[in-house]
Amino acid sequence: MQEIASRNQRIWFAPELLAEDPHQCFDPAFWQQHNLVVGSAQGRGTTWFVKGAHLEMALRHYRRGGLFGKLVEDVYWFAGWEKTRSAEEFRLLDKLARGGVRVPRPVAARAIKHGLTYRADLLVEKVPEAKDLVAVLEKGALPEQSWRAIGAMIRKMHELQVCHTDLNSHNILLDSKGQVWLIDFDKCFEKDGQDWKEGNLSRLHRSFVKEQGKRGIHFEPQCWQWLLDGYQAN
Repeated sequence: MQEIASRNQRIWFAPELLAEDPHQCFDPAFWQQHNLVVGSAQGRGTTWFVKGAHLEMALRHYRRGGLFGKLVEDVYWFAGWEKTRSAEEFRLLDKLARGGVRVPRPVAARAIKHGLTYRADLLVEKVPEAKDLVAVLEKGALPEQSWRAIGAMIRKMHELQVCHTDLNSHNILLDSKGQVWLIDFDKCFEKDGQDWKEGNLSRLHRSFVKEQGKRGIHFEPQCWQWLLDGYQAN
């Protein structure tokens, strides 16, 4: 990872993944001008999918959710460069990727300071040809081996002592090869001990049950047992 520092800005980037100018890569207009935007998705804001020289990437501007987010859309209190949302997520994704967890590799992160606050952006690898578990399970059931693979990937994450604070069925992807990916690590963190890991799994189970009632996804008690078997077998 390399860092570019100025008085009111920090940029962190992986030079082996980013061939473009780090100062311009966070601006959607830069990609649009070069006809390198390959798609977009709407969430709290627009996530832009762009085609870099080395790989396709997802560009996201950090925005708040909930009622407070309607008042202060994209501004956060500054408590140090390393504590900005973008720096923390970049560092966590790098740790996970290097530790063998299949996550989008972090390409670049930026924080811009304005007085006592900052705004932030993140550029990560775009997971190729992937769908979240809810979309997959709406169309049909998954085989036992897929559920075991999901459990095994979560176990890898937990062995690195990373707590995914929003582990749910939408934040687990399957690509066209059936490989499992974990995504959305904003506000996640490293945590010592073991007790919290059961809470992570319980949150995920509630997510499956909720989507089963809401969308009728193919999820049975046996599916969850297969996932736990994969988790415990690692």
